[in-house]
Amino acid sequence: MFKNYFKTAWRSLQNNKAYSALNILGLATGMAVALIIGLWVYDQYSYDKFLPGYNQAYQVRRKFYGNGDTMTYGGTSLKLATILRTEIPEIQYVAETDGFGMHGLKAGDKKFYINGGQVANDFLKIFKYELLEGNENAVLNNPYSIVLTQSTAKALFGNEDPINKVVRFDNKNDLKVTGVLKDIPSNSTLQFSYLVPFSYLESTDDFTKIARTKGFGWTNFMVFVKLKPGISYAQVEPKIRDLEKTETDNFMSMKTNIILDNVANWHLYENFDKGKLTTGFIQYVSIFTIIGILVLLIACINFINLSTARSEKRAKEVGVRKAIGSGKNHLIFQFLTESLLLTFIAFVFSLLFVQLALPAFNSLTNSNIKIPFTNYIFWLIASGCVLLTGLVAGARPAFYLSSFEPVKVLKGKVHVGKAAALPRQILVVLQFSCSIALIICTYIIYQQVQYAKDRPTGYDKNRLMITDMNADLNNNYTAIKNELIEKNIASSVTTATASVTAGANHRDVEEWPGKQQGESVDMGWLRVSDDYFKTLGMQMKEGRNFESPSDTLNVIFNEAAVKLLRLKDPLNQTITWIDTKFRIIGIVKNALMASPFEQADATMFFYDPHPQDVIMYRLSPNVKTQDAITKLTSIFNKYNPAYPYSYTFADDSYAAKFKLETLIGKLSGLFAALAIFISCLGLFGLAAYIAEQRTKEIGIRKVLGASVSQVWLLLSKDFIMLVFISCVIAAPVAFYYMHNWLQQYDYRITIAPFVFIVSGIAALIITIVTISFQAIKAAMANPVRSLRTE
Repeated sequence: MFKNYFKTAWRSLQNNKAYSALNILGLATGMAVALIIGLWVYDQYSYDKFLPGYNQAYQVRRKFYGNGDTMTYGGTSLKLATILRTEIPEIQYVAETDGFGMHGLKAGDKKFYINGGQVANDFLKIFKYELLEGNENAVLNNPYSIVLTQSTAKALFGNEDPINKVVRFDNKNDLKVTGVLKDIPSNSTLQFSYLVPFSYLESTDDFTKIARTKGFGWTNFMVFVKLKPGISYAQVEPKIRDLEKTETDNFMSMKTNIILDNVANWHLYENFDKGKLTTGFIQYVSIFTIIGILVLLIACINFINLSTARSEKRAKEVGVRKAIGSGKNHLIFQFLTESLLLTFIAFVFSLLFVQLALPAFNSLTNSNIKIPFTNYIFWLIASGCVLLTGLVAGARPAFYLSSFEPVKVLKGKVHVGKAAALPRQILVVLQFSCSIALIICTYIIYQQVQYAKDRPTGYDKNRLMITDMNADLNNNYTAIKNELIEKNIASSVTTATASVTAGANHRDVEEWPGKQQGESVDMGWLRVSDDYFKTLGMQMKEGRNFESPSDTLNVIFNEAAVKLLRLKDPLNQTITWIDTKFRIIGIVKNALMASPFEQADATMFFYDPHPQDVIMYRLSPNVKTQDAITKLTSIFNKYNPAYPYSYTFADDSYAAKFKLETLIGKLSGLFAALAIFISCLGLFGLAAYIAEQRTKEIGIRKVLGASVSQVWLLLSKDFIMLVFISCVIAAPVAFYYMHNWLQQYDYRITIAPFVFIVSGIAALIITIVTISFQAIKAAMANPVRSLRTE
């Protein structure tokens, strides 16, 4: 019986090649979109879950109550790490880190400037990355040791065994290789190329030495912990929450609580609201999950509409089958078999489409997604989805066609009228409503990104270059600066504790004029050297710039800082910060150093004549960029021969801040285009069948004098009306979701009516183009051919 069902289904597909091709292409495209989104969503959920015991691994965070808000930061102190290690028995391991960053590695003539971390001994016990060589209990014991990833070891030593080889670190000390890690998976939140013991940092860095003896306010470190097996966060939370209440120094005037953030949340839930995890990248994962389902639903609607539209053609087949004894259930199974066969063929094509699209998709999303052909779970899920899709797509046609009465069918009394067409029209409206809503959303995302990109930054990012400092560059900074200016390569050079695009560090201000009892304020801060504001192109609003070494006890505020502290006449006012009094000598205009979608961060600028963590230099206007880079490479290599010259342009770093929103916009646009494409395939098929169904009517109208345009309008007006209704439905739905999405940005657009008008017009134009081919073809047909059988 099933063999007969299959044979009949196969013949039906062969006898209706055009119909079958439209359905297979539409379903294959919809299934490909759903599959590629499904693989991407799975990849996002898999982040960090490959680590054994990830449920017990946490980052320590601090929750602040200040500025009228609750803020959460990942920076913590070494004092807190010591207390967690010695006084909280439920914690199994504690590991301090420097937060990871760029350092120089050199072995022989191989030299690299790459990302890595300086971590405490228990780091690899908390995060069990696969260790190919070495013992996790010993690889980080010696301060002068280093653990390399597999690719880093190969880059430094080729095919030689790296164990016990020597690596020059930051051109300061030689470190012995004690371990090799398998390359860190792409779905790991922490990404690094090597690990150096935290004890090395403590033995070589004066600040870290001091920080170990200081209080909770020295929050320049990241701390990770792992709870003992069977211990939950709920059991530990009351013991660690108020650990910092014992602080006696003045570095922290804010009330703080200690919280733990599980590794499983890092990738998808990075946003905190009032100290609690709320949203993050998970909202986009959820959005695209819905989009994948909608696109697949649109493809299923195509199948349903095309199948029911062909009902009159198959009516006699149903009548004959019933007349010779076929029951309704047999017919239902027959039509469902056709649906499942077509769906299976579409799935095979969808695998091909996905395989061809994955390289471009991975490049766009910076992913490493592959179809898991060898994973039986994938095939079980895929089989279930194929079965479900086939049943969803084929259910209505199967029950509708099998319901025809054989007597009426064989007498020719079955005609598909408005009652049968209404469900089809509803499905077309649903189909296009989803597609048009996606178009509107894509347009609004694009507008928001462009709006933020066009926002004044408060500094000139053009031709501004940034290089991280190291010991050699620091020692030779004055010579580098002089040579860059003397040779007319740079017009201005400066240093700071962070680049202009990286934002500022934060610490609370202890005292300021007008401070209220119990009030606490957290402020951004930067240490800057000579010519900082000149190099960046930031404008002074009032007061003066830093002019001499005596300015080390002076401070410059930006406008946001003045507003935050409610200073009416800020110049020459005094604040207390880290137990030191500073006098305000100038106010600089706001600059967007953090997110371009938020208000400018309240920031204090402190003067330090010594070189800081990054060097920033503006290229002279009369030198070509490529020529400048060639000369810069020569100069930096002369003063920093141990490591290759590395740099970033400020405009590139600023553009990277839009990476997420740009990605979401591109993906939304791509899937909206595919949704429209699938909808138009269905519309094209429906237009063809309706034109075929009304062939004789068109012939009679032409004989009676109807023009081509009148016939075109006759066949097109119903479709145009359906798409117009879809526009009316899609507009408020898209507005609701995009209005809520925009609320996460302080700096955002107002959704204008023309967005919906433009999207609607675009949808109508696409509809007209799609159906016009069939409509004009029918209108231009010779009426003699359609009427000669009458």
